[in-house]
Amino acid sequence: MLLVASAGCGKGIGEESGDALARDTAAAEAKQLNTDLGHRNRARDAGSIAAAEISQEPQDAASGGGATVRREALAWSGRTAGDERATVDVRFVVTVPEQPPVSIGGASNSAGEATRCYRYEFELYRYTTYHEIDCPSGPAPSPPTAAPVPRVPDDGRQRLTAVLRTATPDTLAGAVRAAFPQDWITVDTTVHEGALVAAVGVPAERDCLLLVRTPAGKIESPGYDRIWLEPGETGCRTALYVAPPR
Repeated sequence: MLLVASAGCGKGIGEESGDALARDTAAAEAKQLNTDLGHRNRARDAGSIAAAEISQEPQDAASGGGATVRREALAWSGRTAGDERATVDVRFVVTVPEQPPVSIGGASNSAGEATRCYRYEFELYRYTTYHEIDCPSGPAPSPPTAAPVPRVPDDGRQRLTAVLRTATPDTLAGAVRAAFPQDWITVDTTVHEGALVAAVGVPAERDCLLLVRTPAGKIESPGYDRIWLEPGETGCRTALYVAPPR
């Protein structure tokens, strides 16, 4: 007698738990986020890190298989400045759809979901670290807003050009500072072989504007290797032109 097996609605051969897959996916997503957050080389508050670098829009999981992941920033505190530390708690909500086998005895999984939470810790000039924490109950708070990043103004080149066109060696320093009064902007000026040199920047952001008025009255923008803007190097100073590093 020939017996025919019936493929009913029960678990298929080798079917995996969707919940287990979702938990593994959440762990993988948490690890990937830690990699993406990487080395911290800018001073930022925790809210700005969460707002700018931790996407909270639902997206496909990197592992594929139709799984989706939603990140939720749950808490944030501190900042990466000096010896200070910032922390951001993130909840990962993963949904895995049912995947039936494509052939008799093929791999499959049930539908499932999982929620896991992790704390990310940030220190200036160090790599991000993370570890799993217990998930709090209740909904996530409203997402944070990133603080404005200090920069040389968009019209900085026009401002500095205008100053250099009319400045004298005696008025140069005061005129440049008057054009850039913000306390987060550094100003460095000098007179070198008849040329007026001015460097205006935000050192913490490696943002630098360097212009020179030649003895002939031409305004030039000397090139330099941006590596010299890094901490411990020359920085945004007139030495980039007067005594460039070798």
